[in-house]
Amino acid sequence: MRIFKNKWFQHWCRKEGVSDALLLKAARDILEGKVEADLGGGLFKKRLARPGSGKSGAYRIVVGYKNPNSERIIFLYAFAKNKKANLSTDEEAVLSTVAGSFIKATDAQVDELLKKGSILEVEYE
Repeated sequence: MRIFKNKWFQHWCRKEGVSDALLLKAARDILEGKVEADLGGGLFKKRLARPGSGKSGAYRIVVGYKNPNSERIIFLYAFAKNKKANLSTDEEAVLSTVAGSFIKATDAQVDELLKKGSILEVEYE
């Protein structure tokens, strides 16, 4: 399994102090089916605890993943539940399109995105 995050998500992680180790834990949960919502089209919503606190008042993260046959997960978007109630219909549609394209991408296309810096691979520690 390879785990990725887009450039926007990487910036959000730095700003919020979210480590790759926390993302790896969330990815394991997703693989085990522990998600809050299946939004369809390979898009899932998951709660993510704030560093140093619990899941109450936590973040909501949106990932692209095709269960069970995909070898990739990509972290796409995140928001604090106390600042935003949910995704808009337009946001969900755009994220679903992005997730679908990423899931269907070839390894060569993923490598090209990595080279361009559009996505980053989450590192195992």
